[in-house]
Amino acid sequence: MKSKIAIVGASAILMLVAGLAPAYGAGAPDAKVKYTSMAPLDQYLMPDRNAEIALARSAAPDSISRDATVLVLGRQGYETAVQGKNGFVCVVERAWMSPEDSPDFWNPKMRGPLCFNPPAARSILPATLERTKLALAGKSKSEIIAANKDAYDKKELPRLEPGAMSYMMSKHAYLTANGGNLAHVMIYTPHVDPAAWGNGVPNSPIMLNPQFKDAEPIDVWVIGVGKWSDGTPAPVM
Repeated sequence: MKSKIAIVGASAILMLVAGLAPAYGAGAPDAKVKYTSMAPLDQYLMPDRNAEIALARSAAPDSISRDATVLVLGRQGYETAVQGKNGFVCVVERAWMSPEDSPDFWNPKMRGPLCFNPPAARSILPATLERTKLALAGKSKSEIIAANKDAYDKKELPRLEPGAMSYMMSKHAYLTANGGNLAHVMIYTPHVDPAAWGNGVPNSPIMLNPQFKDAEPIDVWVIGVGKWSDGTPAPVM
């Protein structure tokens, strides 16, 4: 991947966030708190490295995450904390992976654990890393979004690989200003007609995450799974 400014909010949608918080509809931001710019970096960092590793791994069942590569956020961006062997990559995304219109775009409390499968690790994760570097470099929300679109227009980001998806099944995620959460998986596709997936119809388990729709050529489909990564029951949409 080129070292130029190149970013994407396709995860997290999470949701993200990986682009996570309001897209999952789990609650409104605290009206008393306005996140208009980035807070001091220390508020986004997790001082306990092992705790961040454990939180990242909680995104997927242990049968997947125990052999995954794990990244943690440092002062210069994400760093490899554990080298895996199954091609999956687990990471805890922060609030700057939220959609441009999210009031929580700079909320330092946000924590979005997710595990990318190998195709997503190759075609989604590299852009997530660049987006984080931009945020840590002090770029504004509008600069980040503009760079996102520009990078795709110039084909400086990896093309989306078929089969790209990620797990967001951690019961310890903090995806909205009220701590709302949803156990789900995300599937990444080129833009398609939402109706073709049954998006938005009564009792459909599928939801299109409206994440940077104008800035990236990727749709993020959220599918609730009804259980957390440890197998215990979780609320459903």
